[in-house]
Amino acid sequence: MDFCPAGSTDLSEAEEAEIEKIRQHRQELLEDIKKLKEEIAEVFAEIECFQNAEERPEADNNPEEQTSKLSQRDKLLSLGRKKFNMDPAKGIQYLIEHQVLSSDLQEIARFLHKGEGLNKTAIGDYLGGRDPTNIQILQAFVACHQFANLNLVQALRQFLWSFRLPGEAQKIDRMMEAFANWYCKCNPGVFQSTDTCYILSFSIIMLNTSLHNPNVKDKPPFERFVTINRGIDNGGDLPEELLKNLFESIKNEPFSIPEDDGNDLTHTFFNPSREGWLLKLGGRVKTWKRRWFILTDNCLYYFEYTTDKEPLGIIPLENLSVRKVDDPKKPNCFELFNPNCKGQKIKACKTDGDGKVVEGKHQSYKISAATPAERDEWIEAIRTSITQDPFYDLVSARKKKIASKN
Repeated sequence: MDFCPAGSTDLSEAEEAEIEKIRQHRQELLEDIKKLKEEIAEVFAEIECFQNAEERPEADNNPEEQTSKLSQRDKLLSLGRKKFNMDPAKGIQYLIEHQVLSSDLQEIARFLHKGEGLNKTAIGDYLGGRDPTNIQILQAFVACHQFANLNLVQALRQFLWSFRLPGEAQKIDRMMEAFANWYCKCNPGVFQSTDTCYILSFSIIMLNTSLHNPNVKDKPPFERFVTINRGIDNGGDLPEELLKNLFESIKNEPFSIPEDDGNDLTHTFFNPSREGWLLKLGGRVKTWKRRWFILTDNCLYYFEYTTDKEPLGIIPLENLSVRKVDDPKKPNCFELFNPNCKGQKIKACKTDGDGKVVEGKHQSYKISAATPAERDEWIEAIRTSITQDPFYDLVSARKKKIASKN
């Protein structure tokens, strides 16, 4: 179906150019759809081939057939890993249905702990689930770690390398609770309660950020670390020598955060905090352009089309603020700005006309929503993303629990 009759004289040059652009994009989408259909057909053909081979009993007595079965299992495992990285629950279900994994929770936990080919962010999301099954798998996963005779920093290094902590406070709480329980079980007598281990673990994680994040100018001294952790051991103080060793360990070597294997950006956009069409004012050339925005993981991404795989630009929200502003040309505007560095360009990136990634040109970002309600919802979502630091809330709640006991 064409968008207008060929040779129509009712359109301006700009409108005709826009329609031609839409036609080209439509053709690209059709080609992408065709390729996807072909890939899906190939996958289903392989699966059918695997299933047929598994149903032939004579394969058990034929070495070549057994080798073929191993190869088929490897292909199913590879496909299951890809499914897991896109949707962890469906990936596990697929592997169980195709008998690559059993439904034994210990086996699933070992599979996640081994982690070969698995996205560390997806592992974290799955382990943080609130279903009883997820919680049991989390406990079995934590028990795969050998924490005996390790100090708390050493144990945290091992634990935090095996997945990426999710951003949701309740998930973090469940995972760190399981860690504290297992650490105390492996090292009886180090702390008077698991609450002590839980709070100190968060203090260490926050210390790591404070000491090694270049945006944090006020580096905490050891004395402040001691003060923060006063009274957390069932109302008493932890030995200063223990705290000193933990402090120096983090100061000398920050935590290593695992890098994901190419699926991280794709995975990022599956559960955004907010997404939708907005108008963005250019940085160097002051024109308004319609862009598809996605807010997730303390970053604002914008795309030319909803179907684009790569963003045109990325705006990290760290150290930024957001506010309503008026504009003579567009209604319902809000602005992203750095309140501490007026006149300086915001640290952001975009792709130029040649597809190269370059530094953004904005001292602030002015954005227009379709309605006042949408503007207010975006402002609220961005503010939540900027200020969201669940660690402090979780530690505060646990300290109140200890205080109430004493």
